[in-house]
Amino acid sequence: MSSFLSRVASAPISWGVCEVPGWGAMLPSSRVLPEMSSLGFAATELGAPGFLPEGAADVASELNSHGMSLIGAFTPLVVHDRAQREHAIASARATAAFLQQAGATKFVSSLVQDDDWSIPEELTASEKAHMAEMLGIVDEICEEHGLQQVLHPHVQTLVETKDDISRVLDSCDVSFCLDTGHMAFGGQDPVEFAKLGLDRVGHVHLKDIRVDMTGPVLKREVSLMEATQNGIFTNLGAGDVDILGVVQTLEAAGYQGWYVIEQDTALTAGFPAEGEGPSLDVSASLDYLTKVVAPTLETA
Repeated sequence: MSSFLSRVASAPISWGVCEVPGWGAMLPSSRVLPEMSSLGFAATELGAPGFLPEGAADVASELNSHGMSLIGAFTPLVVHDRAQREHAIASARATAAFLQQAGATKFVSSLVQDDDWSIPEELTASEKAHMAEMLGIVDEICEEHGLQQVLHPHVQTLVETKDDISRVLDSCDVSFCLDTGHMAFGGQDPVEFAKLGLDRVGHVHLKDIRVDMTGPVLKREVSLMEATQNGIFTNLGAGDVDILGVVQTLEAAGYQGWYVIEQDTALTAGFPAEGEGPSLDVSASLDYLTKVVAPTLETA
């Protein structure tokens, strides 16, 4: 296996397991983990509360029983509101301690308006400054626990657009999770980010999208959930994102981190039959990386 393919992992969101409230039905880990393992993945992210056991040692044990380890966890945080400062710090400390005990290395933060994922509002200058300060504090907390914080730009959060990303780059030193789909969604060319922001890339989510469907979501006319159900997230190589260009750019520059396949999926019509459903989509994305992307790296 090439060095690149050995660093390709998956995530529960590809099986519809999502932290966003009211997202859809959640397949049990007893089905998802064997499907991940059967596809050859050696690592995954945590997934939504309730997907894996509550105890950190139990999480590590369950993943190990399937030949897998934990990379990290998608962690929504409210860091712009000074009134929630102490709560946010306590929450970050608790999550970091859990991830350290479970054997993870990444703290994947995403900055939400509130715990209900309300539509983000325009931040004041004071809120922007507090956000930057808090990202530095979370960086310190993560370092104390042997983790790296990687900020995840995400639709309908406070770091959504190219301008939001640029503001964060200019205001603090936090590393990023280069999510190819969500960056493209917000108007940030992920290949450009891989080139110009390389020193800030600490983690990568590989996600493909249909760009023609993003407008109504960004205008708040269509929910992200509805767009997901309508197929805005595609198998890798079937959408409009230059997945090949991102990987080639990062590998040529010496990136040695994980690439996590993420195809946001919502299960709203019950569980698919065994051997069908999300695992087929993930398999197709893995085939794209194996047959289209990896050969170009070996001959570069």
